[in-house]
Amino acid sequence: MAAQFGRRLRKGAATTAVAAVAVAALSASQAPGVNDHGRQTAADATPSPEASASDGSATGNSPYYTDLPPLKSPNPSPSTGPAPGGTGTTESGIPATVLDAYKKAETTLREAKPGCNLPWQLLAAIGRVESGQARGGRVDADGTTIKKILGPQLDGNGFALIKDTDDGAYDGNSSYDQAVGPMQFIPSTWAWAGRDGNGDGKKDPNNIYDAALAAGHYLCRNNWDLSQQSELDRAILSYNNSRDYLNLVMRWLEYYRKGAHEVPDGTGTLPDNRSDDGAGASPTPTVPGATTPAGSTPRPGPKPEKPDTPHKPGGGGTTTPKPPTTPPGTPSTPPTTPPTPTDTVDHLEDAGTAKLSAMAGDAFGRRISTRAETEAGKAVAKVRVRFTIVGDTDTTFTGGEDVATVATNSSGVAVAPALQAGEKTGTVTVRATVVGRAVPGLDYKATVTERAADTLARTGDAALTCAPGGTFANQVELKATYQGAVADGVAATATLVKSADDPTVTDKGPYFKDADGKTVRTLSGLKTDAKGLLKLPKLYADDTTGTFLLRVTTAGGGTLTVELTVAAAETSSPSPSAEPSA
Repeated sequence: MAAQFGRRLRKGAATTAVAAVAVAALSASQAPGVNDHGRQTAADATPSPEASASDGSATGNSPYYTDLPPLKSPNPSPSTGPAPGGTGTTESGIPATVLDAYKKAETTLREAKPGCNLPWQLLAAIGRVESGQARGGRVDADGTTIKKILGPQLDGNGFALIKDTDDGAYDGNSSYDQAVGPMQFIPSTWAWAGRDGNGDGKKDPNNIYDAALAAGHYLCRNNWDLSQQSELDRAILSYNNSRDYLNLVMRWLEYYRKGAHEVPDGTGTLPDNRSDDGAGASPTPTVPGATTPAGSTPRPGPKPEKPDTPHKPGGGGTTTPKPPTTPPGTPSTPPTTPPTPTDTVDHLEDAGTAKLSAMAGDAFGRRISTRAETEAGKAVAKVRVRFTIVGDTDTTFTGGEDVATVATNSSGVAVAPALQAGEKTGTVTVRATVVGRAVPGLDYKATVTERAADTLARTGDAALTCAPGGTFANQVELKATYQGAVADGVAATATLVKSADDPTVTDKGPYFKDADGKTVRTLSGLKTDAKGLLKLPKLYADDTTGTFLLRVTTAGGGTLTVELTVAAAETSSPSPSAEPSA
């Protein structure tokens, strides 16, 4: 593979050398060393000596975009934005759906492979270098690219030689492989690295959710810890075996770490420069109606002759420039594109969401439903709606995430995943927004209530008796249920009361002891265990005899009253004396 890569480098030597010089210049112009977060910057991130390329690579060492991040701050400015058509000066805006895919992949990997420490900014850096963030975010509501993004065929002609491995299933080429999709996987790598990132049951390299998750797993293999520079080097080099590629990805990684913002889908900036210095050989979307025969690769055509270039001797003199068809300075009219479904959304409406309430630790029985509508109130299908749990709460969506993205159905309705209540009680806010469209969000309120039990019962029926000044032989054990189900983690209070009609704490009779051995007749802060059981501490008796009441209460109305008896031990009467015989 190293030899194959060498052939690719020879073809693009000029562009790569320029990129390397630009990287060096950028290193000198920015402050080197450790940044504010203690990370090693790309200027100091010289790959460790042991960081070497793997036997293969995710992309087959295909060409990549070599544009460098700008020197200006990545913080977005209200006065700046992408130029018409999505081209122009590179900036930190990442298309909404693409950014969502990167962050979702990071969240998934944080749970699946916590030791990897994958930052979403690394996926953004690779996505920027490989495909210009899916060609500026030209994806549909499900995250699939509008047009396929294909690298050049790897036929050994200036690139690696990788003969067809998928019978053209992914790249449409049955002779040689081509890198596919926004993260530029070659088919042979996708066959084992592919993932389903959007839950549609398919592993599609052309889908940014699938591709981003696959890239995350690929970078996290071999138990690499990406917080360690040497292992981060290895991971990036395994994606594309080039030190220039490593340095470039590190530049974009640090740039995105300093700040990035969301822009509407389809408006992201497009890169200009490629490592192979050939427009026909770079990752580019296929054009409807144009076909490329299997085994062939589009190549750059001859450059047009400049109007004022003289012909060679014997060619008949010089050419005369033709007058322009439009006056100089007249701006060209950019091609118009039909609006996407997302472009037509004017607002979000509640789609019949009922009252949302659940006890701490339980799943909410109802789910949030939101409808995307046009200004005229017409439903809009195939629009991505992002649901975000905001505020200080430990309530999450099923699976432990606090963000979920769902596409609207044919009725324009997106149904959020079920909510899972945490232990913090109170009101939880879930905000619905349209991915890639700046329309007001819609807030939903959900209430998390205290865990409760509506029924308490003793687990045994042994008599609870004690002699004055003694200790009750049996401890009181209860089981709590709520609507017939085990009620675990329910707070309970045990009180020795004066009578059935008077819940006032008694000042005599049975009692508990605190940690210091002092008498207490009210215990609070008790909780049922995972089986709904609650075993009270030992009870003691003073010298007062009689029948006493112990009352246990819980949130939700669960109440149980238990009788306690304190009585002196019965003494046996002496047997009658024998009468003397006469």
